[in-house]
Amino acid sequence: MPRHALAPTKTNLIKTKVSLAFAREGLELLTKKRDILVAELLGIMALATKAQRVLDEKLGEAFAALDEAMLDLGTHAVREASWAVESRVDTRVTERRVMGVTLPTVRSKVTGDPPFYALRPTSFWLDEAQARFREVLEHLDNVAGTRISVFRLASEVRKTLRRVNALEKIHIPDYSEILKYIQDTLEESDREAFFILKLIKGKLAKKTKTA
Repeated sequence: MPRHALAPTKTNLIKTKVSLAFAREGLELLTKKRDILVAELLGIMALATKAQRVLDEKLGEAFAALDEAMLDLGTHAVREASWAVESRVDTRVTERRVMGVTLPTVRSKVTGDPPFYALRPTSFWLDEAQARFREVLEHLDNVAGTRISVFRLASEVRKTLRRVNALEKIHIPDYSEILKYIQDTLEESDREAFFILKLIKGKLAKKTKTA
């Protein structure tokens, strides 16, 4: 706001002081929020990186076991065995809030008990592949939860930074400039009023002496 947009009155002086105090308080709160969000973001980014690395390892182990099962039984036999699998994945998402940001925790559970296929010649590697893919699911939950959290926190950090910059570089300097302008103008008006009053008193004093 241009400093001349407000009339230099005592009412506007009080309003500007209140606005400046409110802006400084908002800056302090937003700065604290930014620091907390950044710390949380860095922590979850580290967890997300680790979760992705573990997931890649577990997927590699699961597919390696599946490859062994296919080599042992043949692709057709493994496919037939998969048709008999009756299981379901139930996923539950719980949430926690950090400075107004909702962060999810994903937990999935496989229902159904092995063996899923009829008693027939199978392979250790078929059971191993099934067990390893179940394990993969847990790590997939971790990756999903941490990645979503990273995206949400990063978005909120960007919004908070914009607000901090707006207060720090625009609003607070503007209010400070307007406040100084009003104070200087009022002080100048007071000096002029005092000078005029003194001049009038002097003239009245001269008239009294000559009367």
